[in-house]
Amino acid sequence: MFGNIAPSYDLLNHLLSLNVDHYWRWRTTRLAPPDGQGPVLDLCTGTGDLALAYDRAAKGKVPVIGADFCHEMLVRAVAKADKRRAGGRVRYLEADAQHLPFPDDHFQITTVAFGLRNVTDTDRGIAEMVRVTKPGGKVAILEFSQPRGKVFGRLYRFYFRRVLPFIGQTISRSKDNAYRYLPASVLEFPDGEKLAERLRRHGLSDVRWYPLTFGIATLYVGRKYEK
Repeated sequence: MFGNIAPSYDLLNHLLSLNVDHYWRWRTTRLAPPDGQGPVLDLCTGTGDLALAYDRAAKGKVPVIGADFCHEMLVRAVAKADKRRAGGRVRYLEADAQHLPFPDDHFQITTVAFGLRNVTDTDRGIAEMVRVTKPGGKVAILEFSQPRGKVFGRLYRFYFRRVLPFIGQTISRSKDNAYRYLPASVLEFPDGEKLAERLRRHGLSDVRWYPLTFGIATLYVGRKYEK
């Protein structure tokens, strides 16, 4: 499914979010900023936008790895990094989020943007993110959420359930109905305090969550316990 929509993935991300997705990634790098020389891992990196945002935030002084299980997405991520002259600093790797090929306690920050809900076993994915993060390091999860306001919430749900799938399917021509899967997966996925508590159960402390753009997306940041 993700391989089939890779050619139109960036276009639709920016179009369907009205380009607000750039701001969400920028906020992620500010609320979970790189510190020191330790590497950063961006999981479910897709075409690499958050990995490149971290490269910019670190001013090219920190190694960044983007991992994804979809080869077609990574081909575009590599081309994008090369175009921005970041190919020597940002590296990409095909990997399963539930079985990461990295040692324990390795990354200063482990991130995922709009990908955790796509991991078959959510708890296994979170556990792997925590495992590869250094003690004292941060896990940052940027994910869609559901606005709670009565008026805006209704408008958003109409757009998300009706307008977004129509535009997404029309442009992507996804045979797997990827843009009908998107709203269904978001509406079923835990958000707010429910997801924050899940992160605490996996060994993260000082877990905080930040609603973005009226709660359309939410950033969750937690710190791995020191040993």
